[in-house]
Amino acid sequence: MAWLLVIVAGVLETGFAVCLKLSDGFSKVWPTVGFATFALGSFGLLTLSLKSLEVGPAYAVWTGIGAGGTAIVGMIWLGEAVSVLKLVSISLILVGVIGLQLSGGAH
Repeated sequence: MAWLLVIVAGVLETGFAVCLKLSDGFSKVWPTVGFATFALGSFGLLTLSLKSLEVGPAYAVWTGIGAGGTAIVGMIWLGEAVSVLKLVSISLILVGVIGLQLSGGAH
């Protein structure tokens, strides 16, 4: 259950990062409200998950989902440039997170 919380928190992190971009420096109300909502939800779920998970692997999964998800959303919906290097880099984030999980640090 704790890992599910981390995964949902990572998806919410993607949401708050995208809303931060769309808020145009907090000058647009609804994206700013979305940012605050997604951020509180993301940090809240991460905090709950850390009651039973080690911080290193949990944080790595959270930030990996957030960073990779944000880059993918940016490329698909925000018109950001797509390149082989970006796609390889997102893959490396995924490999690193899986490596942390397989290292035995998370029980």
